Amino acid sequence: MHASKSIFDVETHAAGPRGRLPLQPDFLTNAPSGDIFGWTQDAAMGWNPGDLGKREFLILSTQGGIRAADGSPIALGYHTGHWEVGLLAQAAAEELKKHNAIPFAGFVSDPCDGRTQGTVGMMDSLAYRNDAATVLRRLIRSLPTRRGVLGIATCDKGLPAMMMALAAQHALPCVIVPGGVTLLPEQGEDAGKVQSLGARFAHGLITLEEASELGCRACASPGGGCQFLGTAATSQVVAEALGLSVTHSALAPSGQPIWLEMARRSARALIEMESNKITTSEILTEDSLHNAIVTHAAFGGSTNLLLHIPAIAHAAKLKRPTVEDWIRVNRLTPRLVDVMPNGPVGYGTVQVFLAGGVPEVMLHLRELGLLKLDVLTVNGKTLGESLEAWEHGERRQKLRERLKALDGIDPNDIIMDPAKARQRGLTGTVAFLTGNLAPQGAIIKSTAIDPSLVDPDGAYRKTAPVRVFTSERAAIAARYAAGRVGQRPECRLRVGDHAELGRIVAADLRGVGVHVHQPRRGNREREP
Repeated sequence: MHASKSIFDVETHAAGPRGRLPLQPDFLTNAPSGDIFGWTQDAAMGWNPGDLGKREFLILSTQGGIRAADGSPIALGYHTGHWEVGLLAQAAAEELKKHNAIPFAGFVSDPCDGRTQGTVGMMDSLAYRNDAATVLRRLIRSLPTRRGVLGIATCDKGLPAMMMALAAQHALPCVIVPGGVTLLPEQGEDAGKVQSLGARFAHGLITLEEASELGCRACASPGGGCQFLGTAATSQVVAEALGLSVTHSALAPSGQPIWLEMARRSARALIEMESNKITTSEILTEDSLHNAIVTHAAFGGSTNLLLHIPAIAHAAKLKRPTVEDWIRVNRLTPRLVDVMPNGPVGYGTVQVFLAGGVPEVMLHLRELGLLKLDVLTVNGKTLGESLEAWEHGERRQKLRERLKALDGIDPNDIIMDPAKARQRGLTGTVAFLTGNLAPQGAIIKSTAIDPSLVDPDGAYRKTAPVRVFTSERAAIAARYAAGRVGQRPECRLRVGDHAELGRIVAADLRGVGVHVHQPRRGNREREP
């Protein structure tokens, strides 16, 4: 092995940072030794020692991968959702410095549910959320001098984990910065639809060349969560609806100036909260949870938030919403947003952002009397005051005009009033069922049911042969197996027949997948 001689020029001493720590007798005598040692570490990392002693704020994010200065990959992340969030952290840190504060940063990266689909890695998804929330809480406590926390996250489990961690900081000011969304491809399919490329190719519905091109361009920009309203986008919506994020921050286009501006606004909001002694316990209340559930229903959000919102409530030491709460809210709240994958047209999440996003939907909910308007938000104002500012602000007008000019879409076709939503056939978001297959209840995403299949009385009924599998792997194999479509199943059940819960893992109901899963142990979530 030949090496440059310079690698052997090892040093054992260095001059150290110039300057002096701004120590005072009282601090040196009474402060914890860790506070003093912390200043030594700060000076070693290059912070001007004369500036130490100012307010300190912690920025936590789910950053993943290693990006060069020009954005090119040195080492890939797990997904686009955490690839660019370091830019948000940098923008927030610079804003904190500008306001005479000292920013600290820490990271807990997150996995990608899309990448682990159909693999044992999916077994780690929900468990990761709980583990990450614990680690994030420990990182917060490990910086005893922090005066507030900014949490930056984007995707399915990283953002719920961040919300859980910050919800537990009852006596600190905390702000969530949603990581935003990926742009739509000019031509091609979104990141949700391309996940079925393998199945479509197996059944001769798409060529190899088409699959290769569509899969390559689906994520049209390098950062942000998926373009559809899945768990990632819904979590961003919920963070804002809870009052934990600044107005019109959810679903911002990753990498663009308005996205970076959102990070700077969030940093300023955190400073103002600390100055005004507003803590997270004043933001997260039973009324703010109510607002989040109502907004979830109006958007047609992911059913996975039925797992995450109760966990956030628990971390905040609030009463967890019950099944009855979800039923009541979903019966009262109309779905108002036309977004992928719900339809009926299925616009992208960035287009929902331009149409007005969370505050625009809340304007309609306000008119219906469904919101608790007196709750405090991280804006330092009540929700009612924040919506009033949004309604009459330049930002709303300019972005809705931009959507019309750029894509030729009327923003009122994306975010509708209740009358228009009914006319377009938008159904409710979630239905709760009980029966012999699930005596303790089951959740149905109502938006997944084709409206043409609903009976005149508004009920969906299905009686058909069912094909039963005793393992997820077998069900996936059958789904991909070409030439088996239309075969008569050997084992048949009908809706209403009894089946042992836990033995049926997946069933193919004349082309409609029905998945019933009960893990034998542990905290697991499968998404086959």
